Amino acid sequence: MTGETLFSGRLLIVGFGNPDRQDDGVGWQVVQRLAERLGRTAIETIDGDACAAEPSPVLMCTLQLVPEMAETLRCFERVCFVDAHTGAYADDLRFESLQPDFQTSPFTHHLTPESLLHLALSLHGRAPEAVVCSVRGYEFGFGHTLSEPTAALAEQAVARIATWAGV
Repeated sequence: MTGETLFSGRLLIVGFGNPDRQDDGVGWQVVQRLAERLGRTAIETIDGDACAAEPSPVLMCTLQLVPEMAETLRCFERVCFVDAHTGAYADDLRFESLQPDFQTSPFTHHLTPESLLHLALSLHGRAPEAVVCSVRGYEFGFGHTLSEPTAALAEQAVARIATWAGV
């Protein structure tokens, strides 16, 4: 189905990071709060056409983006990636559009949202419209609790994503 969309209007919100490393798990926390708001449960895996069984928006949490997710992306018109950042951006809460762009990395386990979009485009002839919501993290030790500043930013992220998604 190269170049075609399987499910028109479908939306994926994917939080990624390590939920065992405090603020690195903010993507999971944001997606789980959106799930609570919608009376749903976030999923941790989705493959191929299985996305048809999940109501839109599909809410997903994962440790990291992996190449296999390019297959999943073909099922969606729009995607929002939610992750932590360590102060690399001027804004504590960064929300912006993404374009497919292959980015090299010295790490074999690191795949950026832009690279994942590029892979989807290369494999399927299209990539979904995409945004990133990147939340400033402050504490990255072992634990499941967000730092106070990141927890406050997470609430702002939930509101911003809900507005963008229309939920």
